Amino acid sequence: MRPIRFGIIGTGSIAQRFFAGLMHVPNATVSAVYSRGGAKARQFAAVHHIPSVFDELDDLLASHIDAVYIATPHPSHAALSIAALKAGKAVLCEKPAATSLADLDEVIATAQAAGQLYMEAMKPPFFPIYQLIRERIAAGAIGEVHFVRAGFSNPNVPAGHAVLDPAQAGGGLLDIGIYSAFLAVDWLGAASEVHTLGRIGVSGVDTFASLNVQHEHGISQLYCGLDIAGSGEALIGGSAGYVLIHDKWWNPAKATLVTAVGEREELAIAPIGSGLNYETAHFCDLLRSGELESPMMSHAKTRAALAMALRARETLLGIAQ
Repeated sequence: MRPIRFGIIGTGSIAQRFFAGLMHVPNATVSAVYSRGGAKARQFAAVHHIPSVFDELDDLLASHIDAVYIATPHPSHAALSIAALKAGKAVLCEKPAATSLADLDEVIATAQAAGQLYMEAMKPPFFPIYQLIRERIAAGAIGEVHFVRAGFSNPNVPAGHAVLDPAQAGGGLLDIGIYSAFLAVDWLGAASEVHTLGRIGVSGVDTFASLNVQHEHGISQLYCGLDIAGSGEALIGGSAGYVLIHDKWWNPAKATLVTAVGEREELAIAPIGSGLNYETAHFCDLLRSGELESPMMSHAKTRAALAMALRARETLLGIAQ
């Protein structure tokens, strides 16, 4: 396997987790890091022994890297992805891939025109336990899937956090809610109707949302919030049973499969590393093989999940106005 050299854009907590996960990905390294102003990048590089530090994006993109991992605030994702793709670099971009469908469509069109790999870093489907669940369902363990229920709500967000800042595209829907939107799309297809109840908090972001959604192949019930407590379980319901993925389902380690006649099967695979290593390993394999899109995290799934979250968000913002 040829080595894959990453350049990290951004130096926050998710970038720290990405670096930690990379220790578990064969033949992949971080060769460079960039942040505006450069001070945080230099500190990050010193801690992690990264050889190259840049305080200009163009210099990072002109360097000898194969791909970038984008770990910056939500509103910058699309523009950074487009710049990297135009510079001939593959892109692994943190969720959400963009904050509007128009921006996402431009990213995807740029990737296709440039002939470069682009993938949203949506981690759940790459965990080993999720892969096992997919195998069991594909083998007919719970029949045909027609229902998904998932969500999480965390009231312990500290004041000043980016998720509470409307200028940073904050709110529960584009933060933790995008995971549940992906889960629903992954099993049920794109949404045709999105019915939303919820509220906007004092800072102007969605602090709670409850969604009932009609999809191509079934119905989902989803919720996310920033001001009440809620468990992080997910249920995938089929015509002959269901799978319950235990808290926190987006970092899945345990699940229970129950058939229609009451037979139970406990599934458990403890993840290694930070968990981000699974999506990164998949991305590296795609890059080595010359693929331009992931079959597991396709551009269509990224778009369908974002469209769903944005429709719900627009509903709540419209009600608030």
